[in-house]
Amino acid sequence: MYAIVETGGKQYKVAPGDIIKVEKIEGEIGQMVELEKVLVVAQDTGVNIGNPYVENAKVKAVIEEQGKGEKIIVFKYKNKRKQSRRKYGHRQLFTALRIESVEL
Repeated sequence: MYAIVETGGKQYKVAPGDIIKVEKIEGEIGQMVELEKVLVVAQDTGVNIGNPYVENAKVKAVIEEQGKGEKIIVFKYKNKRKQSRRKYGHRQLFTALRIESVEL
């Protein structure tokens, strides 16, 4: 059994026991989270496809970690004559979720 869920503007294929990193979700480590934007649920009996979401479907997950990702360097510049250069970095916040169950 697996599901495709939407969170943080991205879609993830999840199954019970998986650990995924998503955009930051507010909450404490160990707290239960329900993802209700379920696009597809695939079971042994068949596949349920939502329009756009599957009704009464939920994915329950536990927050494993809150943190920052790898640093990304952003370097902007213009032509040599302009002498315009700018360098800065960014670390995206994330939440690691352990999928407990997919419910339909």
